[in-house]
Amino acid sequence: MNGPTAFFNRTYDETMSLLLEARNYVAYQEAADQRSLPPAVRLQASYESMRVTSRLTQVMAWILAQKAVHAGELTQEQAVGDDYALSGGHICSDPSGPDNLALPPALRSLLQRSHGLYMRTSRLEDMVRRNVA
Repeated sequence: MNGPTAFFNRTYDETMSLLLEARNYVAYQEAADQRSLPPAVRLQASYESMRVTSRLTQVMAWILAQKAVHAGELTQEQAVGDDYALSGGHICSDPSGPDNLALPPALRSLLQRSHGLYMRTSRLEDMVRRNVA
């Protein structure tokens, strides 16, 4: 069980690191980045910040459920149920944002990395579901 546990620990660490980076961006940099943007771009930047938050929150919740399985707190059958499923599919899996050069570079970076993490986690979820079925 060390293999899967170590893997989930690394994914957890990556997710936590991105969550902290996103929090710091929103708390300390976002307002300065948006100050000079036109209103329509500010609105888009706010939307994209929410997308980053949604992706990372969904991934963290899914990873915590998987860690609970490895700790014996949940069964794999429980963890693949709707209560613990990765959600936000059409919004979180949309890769747009990083290519919008009007958005601040730090936000575009968070969008790109959170999308990659969400998509990897989505594939993991599919693999886990197939193994349980």
